[in-house]
Amino acid sequence: MNPRILFTEVVYLASSVLFILGLRSLTIPDKARRGMQLAALGMLLAIVGTVVKEEIVTYEWIVGGLVLGTIIGWPLGTRVPMTAMPQRIAISHMFGAVAATLVGVAEFWSKGNGAEVGRGQMAALGFEVLFGALTVTGSFMAFGKLQEFLPSKPLTFKGQNLVSVAMFAAAIGLFGWLIYAPANPLAFFLMVGLGLLFGVSLVLPIGGADMPVVISLLNSYAGLASSATGFAIGNNVLIIAGALDGASGFILSIVMSKAMNRSFGNVLFGAFGAPPPPSEKTSTGLAVHAITPEDAAIQLGFARLVIVVPGYGMAVAQAQHTVREMAQLVEKNGGQVLYAIHPVAGRMPGHMNVLLAEADIPYDRLKEMDEINDEFKNADVALVIGANDVVNPAARSDKSSPIYGMPILNVDHARKVIVLKRSMNPGFAGIENELFYGENTEMLFGDAKSSLSKVVQELKGSAGH
Repeated sequence: MNPRILFTEVVYLASSVLFILGLRSLTIPDKARRGMQLAALGMLLAIVGTVVKEEIVTYEWIVGGLVLGTIIGWPLGTRVPMTAMPQRIAISHMFGAVAATLVGVAEFWSKGNGAEVGRGQMAALGFEVLFGALTVTGSFMAFGKLQEFLPSKPLTFKGQNLVSVAMFAAAIGLFGWLIYAPANPLAFFLMVGLGLLFGVSLVLPIGGADMPVVISLLNSYAGLASSATGFAIGNNVLIIAGALDGASGFILSIVMSKAMNRSFGNVLFGAFGAPPPPSEKTSTGLAVHAITPEDAAIQLGFARLVIVVPGYGMAVAQAQHTVREMAQLVEKNGGQVLYAIHPVAGRMPGHMNVLLAEADIPYDRLKEMDEINDEFKNADVALVIGANDVVNPAARSDKSSPIYGMPILNVDHARKVIVLKRSMNPGFAGIENELFYGENTEMLFGDAKSSLSKVVQELKGSAGH
């Protein structure tokens, strides 16, 4: 065997093993950083194995691409704040999908506009560019909603469901036609165009509350497109890495949907048509109990068990470091602080875990919903920081509520609940939160970071005395 071919295949095998080990490590919080390093090393080896392939005629464009990618990727990895990770992940999916789609288009074009493409290869190419194209625009729409230059609420019009389904059916029809007759550039590029349009129509009607599922699903699509690219051009590492990405993203999407007690169909098509009927319960005649940072500090200072429930509001306020400082003071007073993480808290899978890990909060304090829910009844204080729908008791009691049946954190079972919130505006689901009006609930209004900073100062003052 040619030494260069042998080297490439050995390097591809090593990088595939590193991808698998990296993915495995990501399932264990205290090994997640090591897992990312292993995966990054695997990607570096895959690039090295590719650039030594003898099929390469010239390196000018390759070197230019590596330089350009480094210039773009370095600030994305080092300068983007952790609070902006959801939109960074979305735009990264778009870049990956763009690459897969362009490779497919180039392969089709270079082989006589399909004239030299066999039916089996056309099946891989068609799948690659169709799913790649819809992931490009779908990821960009998700990025726009997360970055808020597009409305986070569902954007719908009458008959949108029918238009979207017809568009996708037409793309699938063209895909089938291309497999039968590959030398058909008009059908190929029309399919690419329909894929791009379908990506827009797929994500625009989905609200901000469902973005975690959308991001993981688009990740799956990008992986599947990459795997198809590997089959189309005969690249083993792309097949393996894409399959890992596609399968893990799909499984994560299922887990996230279950966490919201919703099906894929409901997430993807639930926003079509009229909005959900309003809940039968209202806040008419009810009042909230507002408190000051001093009041909150007194309760936290004497608490033996505090359970912190982080949400998107904590991310917006960038309050994770202040949360850690507050927790350290509670622990100095002899209390214990745990963190209850709902699977869909925030704007991407694992959003809260990432933010709390950035603040160096010990991994063993982060508890998943099933692990922590029975502990709320023993908590002196449940501190809710910017979370909303994931702590709403209406999910258990109000059958008319759009979130009825969604598993939630049992925050209302704590002896005292302190909710940090800017205002009484509803969460992504657009409904009142019964928790805010509970007899054991107190509201600390204001920016989460500012409010917690005042609480920290009070705790330090009381410790000094």
